[in-house]
Amino acid sequence: MIKTLGAQLKEFKLPSILTPICMIGEVVCEMIIPILMGNIVDYGINGGNMGYILRTGLVMIFVALLGLLSGCAGAYFGSKASAGLARNLRKAMFDNIQTYSFANIDKFSTSGLVTRLTTDVTNIQNAYMMMLRMAMRAPASMIIAMVMSFIISPKLASIYLAAVIFLGILIILVMGSATKYFREVFEKYDALNESVQENVSAIRVVKSYVREEHENTKFTKAAKNIYQMFVKAEKRVSYMMPVNMATVYVCILLISWIGAHMIVSETLTTGNLMSLLTYCMNILMSLMMLSMIFVMITMSQASAKRIAEVIEEKSTLTNPENPVMEVADGRIRFDHVDFAYNRDSSEPVLKDINLDIKSGETIGIIGGTGSAKSSLVNLISRLYDVTAGTVEVGGLDVKKYDMESLRNQVSVVLQKNVLFSGTIYENLRWGDKNATDEEVQRACRLACADEFIEKMPDGYNTYIEQGGSNVSGGQKQRLCIARALLKKPKILILDDSTSAVDTATDAKIRKAFAEEIPDTTKLIIAQRVSSVQNCDRIIVMDNGTINGFGTHDELLANNTIYREVYESQTGASGDADFDEQK
Repeated sequence: MIKTLGAQLKEFKLPSILTPICMIGEVVCEMIIPILMGNIVDYGINGGNMGYILRTGLVMIFVALLGLLSGCAGAYFGSKASAGLARNLRKAMFDNIQTYSFANIDKFSTSGLVTRLTTDVTNIQNAYMMMLRMAMRAPASMIIAMVMSFIISPKLASIYLAAVIFLGILIILVMGSATKYFREVFEKYDALNESVQENVSAIRVVKSYVREEHENTKFTKAAKNIYQMFVKAEKRVSYMMPVNMATVYVCILLISWIGAHMIVSETLTTGNLMSLLTYCMNILMSLMMLSMIFVMITMSQASAKRIAEVIEEKSTLTNPENPVMEVADGRIRFDHVDFAYNRDSSEPVLKDINLDIKSGETIGIIGGTGSAKSSLVNLISRLYDVTAGTVEVGGLDVKKYDMESLRNQVSVVLQKNVLFSGTIYENLRWGDKNATDEEVQRACRLACADEFIEKMPDGYNTYIEQGGSNVSGGQKQRLCIARALLKKPKILILDDSTSAVDTATDAKIRKAFAEEIPDTTKLIIAQRVSSVQNCDRIIVMDNGTINGFGTHDELLANNTIYREVYESQTGASGDADFDEQK
């Protein structure tokens, strides 16, 4: 974990080294000043030597300025190093997330990743700043002050030593008690972020069902859990402050009392007593700083572990040593394929799938909810790897291809359509960043999206809000189809991607596909028989297996499930559900 996080320092190693050096310089300057103050009292004021007072005063000013300069330099380098570490951690996590397979993404919740990229990184940044500055300054200040105190008076310095031992034991006990609460609190942050994310992304549904009060209650509960955890932890930490202050006052009283007697007996000078009192404050304040450092480190341990998990996570999908960069054509072959999302699962999602699809064919896929239609097509572009058997595209096992090259030739319009903030042109050019305006408009004509785009005030320059909230479901689907077409793929997969468009528009899209991209293999997943009945062949999925594969007429004659669904959807009932047919 430390090695993983430390590797992200990169160009900020030098500031990380200079920060503690500057802090030690500041501490040394601070420790010299009490000695000089004591000398002014003993040799300047008591000796009536004004020249000595002026000379020593000038030296004090120089030392103070030097200490101030060292402190400012330490703050600058520390800020640069900690902010740089935070930047690199976020970039390392984000970059690694981009390499994740769907299986890796399934392992982490979206809210958990957001917490790691925000709250957890901020905790590491604050802790690292504290470690560079205070973790070096506090021990150095305490040790130097202790040494100087023993040089002046071992008897009085023993009081400091006893106080340090007492407070050190207390810090260990208190921090050990608080640690478990700080570790748990960040898991609660995940629940809080999840509540916010769900509410904001589904705000229309919340308002439609008048569930604001329910959402408020859920958010309040998540926020209260974090509050309670922090209160439990901070209660234990708060015990340190009054004990620290009580110890400081006891030390001051004892040093003043014993020191006064030593001055009377002429075994200690007034200046030395003044220096000792200053060192007393330095030592005990350093202990208070150390307790704060322990709190920050304790809080950051859980964050560091969570960040390291994201950075160290390896994709379940990797390129072969010498990947094939070109996909020959749109042929697809499944050879005794089994697939399970969890390899330890006793029951696979797909069972013994055998398919042979020719390049340029239009294949319909129909089946009830949970029949593994989407799972089947996800294997073609290698979003997941098969558990057993092989999937071939263009005559080669998909595992032999460079994944980017394969996915550029297998264009998928997913069941859940996603648009991004930006103009229509910018969204569609996700399919081809170099596409001309004419190519974008042609793709929109094929997807029947041009008819509503041209009615918009700004046309193709219309701004799409985050998530496509300012376009309808059917419009969003057609824009996503156009985006996929711009890739000019050899295989086009439409995963229930016309469910929100009317039947007439659906037919126009299918007709355009047949006429304009005849060489592209097209896989159309649908619930409506009318969407697939004109396909070259149709796959009937049932509980992870292929129940039937043939033309519309062949399936009507030979496949019970297909025939019953067709009759129910074209008969008097008209609105029957595929899932009811078994």
